[in-house]
Amino acid sequence: MDDSESLSHSKWECKYHVVFIPKCRRKSLYEQLRPHLGEVFRKLAKYKESSVEEGHLMQDHVHMLISIPTKYSVSQVVGYIKGKSAIHLARMYGERKRNFVGQHFWARGYFV
Repeated sequence: MDDSESLSHSKWECKYHVVFIPKCRRKSLYEQLRPHLGEVFRKLAKYKESSVEEGHLMQDHVHMLISIPTKYSVSQVVGYIKGKSAIHLARMYGERKRNFVGQHFWARGYFV
């Protein structure tokens, strides 16, 4: 029952609990996007060879348990997920309600 994964020269089991928020902790726009965000996060994590093990989308913040291979840093993967999801949300929902500036949906930083 070994849960570790392997690359060519290493075995690893790195799981991180990541928390981040939308800008100004906006709730009205976030509630409309909430059902769609889980699918977007999982798809973007796959591009970086990571997987979202568990996730909770709260009213004004996101909790994710994400498994990241050792060849990627946590900041690289989380930055990619936050950046690409903000671009995707701006393209899909930007016309409906412009509650965020440009493609800046997430606040700076995250907590691990």
